[in-house]
Amino acid sequence: MSTFEQAAEDVKNLKVTPSDADLLEVYGLYKQATVGDCNTDKPGLLDFKGKSKWEAWNGRKGMSQDDAKQAYIEKVAKLVEQHGLK
Repeated sequence: MSTFEQAAEDVKNLKVTPSDADLLEVYGLYKQATVGDCNTDKPGLLDFKGKSKWEAWNGRKGMSQDDAKQAYIEKVAKLVEQHGLK
């Protein structure tokens, strides 16, 4: 298992659910790392959750997938340090 895959598993096993801001950051980095630049249309005005997730991902536009993977690994490591694993 790669370090990135391990981080993806660790984030699912945190003792405490991170803040919405942390979750959006992790989501955006994961999507950028696995898919690349955002390739979907922005959700409608009333889809607040979808819009927030889209913005978190689209905000990473231009970041290389390798850089996104590294940033994701580092962010998850900080969350594990703060919250611990189950």
